[in-house]
Amino acid sequence: MAQETPTIKAQPRDRIGTRYSQRLRKAGRLPGVIYGHQSDPVSISVDEKETLRILHDGAHVVSLAIEGGQPETCLVKELQFGYLGDNVIHIDFARVDLNEEVEVNVHLKFVGTPESAKKPGAILTHPMAQIEVTCKVSEIPDEIKVDLSKMDEVFTVGEIQLPPGVTTKIDPEQLVAQVTFVLEDTADAGEAAEPGAAAGAEPEVIVEKKAEERAEAKDKKD
Repeated sequence: MAQETPTIKAQPRDRIGTRYSQRLRKAGRLPGVIYGHQSDPVSISVDEKETLRILHDGAHVVSLAIEGGQPETCLVKELQFGYLGDNVIHIDFARVDLNEEVEVNVHLKFVGTPESAKKPGAILTHPMAQIEVTCKVSEIPDEIKVDLSKMDEVFTVGEIQLPPGVTTKIDPEQLVAQVTFVLEDTADAGEAAEPGAAAGAEPEVIVEKKAEERAEAKDKKD
């Protein structure tokens, strides 16, 4: 479900450059730029804590209330991080119309536990944490729920229940979640190791073993 468009207060920047941006960040301001819709780019700064809180809540579209100017409806286009990758140092906003279609990444929220993941040696993983979708700006969901309770051993993009008006160009066969199984050594600790067994050998992955068996069967058939 799309959320209400939050408002962020912004101040115009009449200066640019690394040293000036550093001073802004030390003062708790985040430098940014607004562009798009065949209008000139506008350099701004926004309150860092307020902006990051709104983005953390899942907002993709914001209304920028620019001091001394007209408000702008913008899509959060790109976040630039510092060299350590742990802090945002710049933010790009793209002007949008609420009725235009855009492509945007939306967070996937996983719920439910499949029965297969409750078996001994089962490991549930989520190779995909977000999905790129196409929809109107006014219909961008804050997150997309993925119910894994009825999945077998794999869950693909094609099985995601997208909200009305939301589509994706991603291959429907791409993995979103999967359950793999690891065979654990069930021998008693006091028993001697099998002759020729390597110490510290890694557990056998059933999925890989099945793949090898299929390959051997194919070779015999050929």
